[in-house]
Amino acid sequence: KMAVGPSTAPQAAEKRVFLQPTRHPGGRDPSASCTSPSLHELQQAFAGGLLDEERAGAFARHVIDDRFPAARHLQVYRHNVFAGLTEALAAVYPVVQRLVGGGFFKYAADGFIRRHPPQSGNLHDFGGEFAAFLTAFPAARQLAYLPDVARLEWAWHQAFHAGEAPALAFEQLAAVPAERYGALKFFLHPSARLIASSYPILRIWQVNQEGFAGEPAVDLAAGGVRLLVQRRGLAVEIEALEAGEHTLLRAFADGQPLAPASDRALAAEPDFDLAATLRRRVLRETIVHFSLAGC
Repeated sequence: KMAVGPSTAPQAAEKRVFLQPTRHPGGRDPSASCTSPSLHELQQAFAGGLLDEERAGAFARHVIDDRFPAARHLQVYRHNVFAGLTEALAAVYPVVQRLVGGGFFKYAADGFIRRHPPQSGNLHDFGGEFAAFLTAFPAARQLAYLPDVARLEWAWHQAFHAGEAPALAFEQLAAVPAERYGALKFFLHPSARLIASSYPILRIWQVNQEGFAGEPAVDLAAGGVRLLVQRRGLAVEIEALEAGEHTLLRAFADGQPLAPASDRALAAEPDFDLAATLRRRVLRETIVHFSLAGC
């Protein structure tokens, strides 16, 4: 039975940072630049100081102490930044948080944020390296399934925010000469993500959803799964796939034409039905476009 922990997010009062020009007794600091830092340089130093206490000291000399010392001003901002990013991470990885508990999740999030701070202004892009981080996180070493659960949650997150694409019409495929079938390159829906795990991560994900009322026990020895995550309309769906279908779609995602992709699928599952799978995936809008290799 998987452990469930509460989620807490500390809040801090808003503070203002007052900047002052740098002054050095007796003249210019020999280690400093000949000119005062630009606004951009101050902003970069401020951002660096929020995420790294060692870099905060260099920036603190530009901050007026006011009611609190400069370091305290930065600490308040740092607290708010880490609290906000931890909340953003928890929104993407709610099952991971339930599995490890709120305290452990905040501990892991703190280390993750320091190593992988946001690289864009869009928080939807933040957190993609969390599964890899958990793989190497010493405190999570005994939870071998946890990184794969995180990969599934990131795939769900990506699928939800992915673009849309029109459905593929069968008449378009019918116009392709039979002798060119092997050169067909199929493209998946922008939201489609493929996951494979040695653990029953779909079951783990299901029993840790809000409102789940069934048997919560999970047998980690039940075996692995191959999954397709895809958004249809506004709903993200997770499908369990057999080896052949998963291998075929993975080959398409890797850019392989139909001939080598079908060879890979048949090697993974000798009884694989290629024609039925292609028809189903076009109807389910997993396959949304094609081209001919070499054209």
